[in-house]
Order: sequence, then structure tokens, then C-alpha cells
Amino acid sequence: MSVVPTPSARAAFLGACALDVAVRKPGNVSAVSPGHGMDAGLFLASARAAEAGLFVAGASVGERIEAAVAASLAVAGCNTNLGIVLLCAPLALAFERGGPARRVLQAVLGELALSDATAAFRAIAAARPGGLGRTDIEDVSAPPTVSLLEAMTLAAGRDRIARQYASGYADLWEIGLPALAAHATPTAPGRAPSARAVQALYLAFLGRWPDSHLVRKFGTAAAQRVTDEAGPWLARAEQGEDLERDPAFAAWDTSLKARGLNPGTSADLVVATLFLAGASSVVKSGPDPASP
Repeated sequence: MSVVPTPSARAAFLGACALDVAVRKPGNVSAVSPGHGMDAGLFLASARAAEAGLFVAGASVGERIEAAVAASLAVAGCNTNLGIVLLCAPLALAFERGGPARRVLQAVLGELALSDATAAFRAIAAARPGGLGRTDIEDVSAPPTVSLLEAMTLAAGRDRIARQYASGYADLWEIGLPALAAHATPTAPGRAPSARAVQALYLAFLGRWPDSHLVRKFGTAAAQRVTDEAGPWLARAEQGEDLERDPAFAAWDTSLKARGLNPGTSADLVVATLFLAGASSVVKSGPDPASP
């Protein structure tokens, strides 16, 4: 599978953020289900604010991250999209450069410098994501000593967003895009993914491994329980079922929110996958030449 960029990256980013909250993703905020003291409008405002910083022509990845997070915090007053920004900044630069997206993204990641890490660390510290904690190596509370790619590689074992940097966004290509493709409408190429496709995409992440945001905030056991709960829904989504027709799906959403459980990393991966798919022409033409 090769991926060829199109000129619509800005629109694709905003479309991905809008679709993210238009569809119920249990535990996360959506238009039909606010929660955690937030609603869909706050996320849409944050996306519009972040857009300008993410797409500054010629800006580095670190500069894009810091500008987008600062703009989002100014609008929302809290962290609504740090993970989205961290994932989408390298993609935005890759799309700006043009060419086969996976190959160009690998080059972007390989060029990440200490200055990118410095800017990203400042942004992360400012956003104060829940459950961040501390680490003995390259903690964001202190200036970094390595490149952003090296810092993310060090964190990859405990953070799924960091893992994308370390793996060249393997989860998006190997899990996310195939999940979307499996629910695409063949008669409507270029059409935005359906709600059913977005939910299947979300469950493809949440139902396969513990959400790292939940792990940070509540521990591995609690995160694993949510993944176990997601498993049967993932199986049903993969069979093409319309989960919204089952009241138990909405009830699960309500239950997760009542327990304070927000699988935010899985939602961030959804947005990044939708951005990648929306800003690209995905062509089934054999293995991508940049595939590992």
C-alpha cells in the first residue's frame, strides 16, 4: 500500500478533528455525549486554534507542536489535543514536502533535532497531560539532552504516541488505515468515513492494547479492563455491525465516563489516521517502498 499526498492537508486535519467528535467513541467526548467536564465544541475550537501552528510553512516539527499547543491552551484553557498535535505535526511537515507519505515521514522523523525536543518538552509541560508522572531519563520537566526522535524512542515502551515516532507510525499504516479501508464505501471514493468506520477504527486501537493514557492515570490493570471490555465490540465492528443500534454501546460510553475513564490515546490515533487518510490518496499497489 502506497500513500500519495494531496494538497488538502489543512482541510484534512480539520475534517479529522470534526469527525472525531461527531461520532460516539465510548469514554471520549462526542457531540452526542459530553463528558469529563468538556463538550465537542471545546475540541472543535481547539482544532481550529491548533491548525495555524501546525501548518506554518517551513516550520520545524518542534515549532509546530509548541505553536499549536499554545494556541489550543489559549482557547480551551486546558489540554484538549496535545496527543493529536504531537502525532499530526510530523505528518503536516511530510505533507508540506510532498511525495510518498510514508517515505517522507521517515525522513522527517530522522531529521528531528534537539531543538525539536526542547520545543516539544515545553509544550508538553505547558499542557500538563493527566497522569504524566516523572521519569529518570529525559523527563519533560527538565531541558532535553537528545533529539525528539531519541526522546520518543526512550518513551516508546510506555507511551503509544511516542511509539509512533519510534516505529515510523507503524500503527497507523498497519492497524489504522486497514481498519478504515475495511469499512470504506467502494461506490463513493473520496467520501468521508462513515460513523461505523470511525467506531471500527477506534476499537481497532482500544480493543488491541491498553490505552497508554489510561495506563498513566489509572494503571495497567484498569487500562487492560477497558481493553477487555472493548474486545467484543471490536469483533462486532469487524463484522460490520452498526453498534449505535445497540443501546448497550451507549451504556458502555456512559459507564466509562462515570468511572472517569477516557481512552485518550486511542482517540488521538483515530484523528491521526483520519488525517493521514484524508490528506492522502491511498492506493493498493503492493508494499510501500518505505515499509520496514
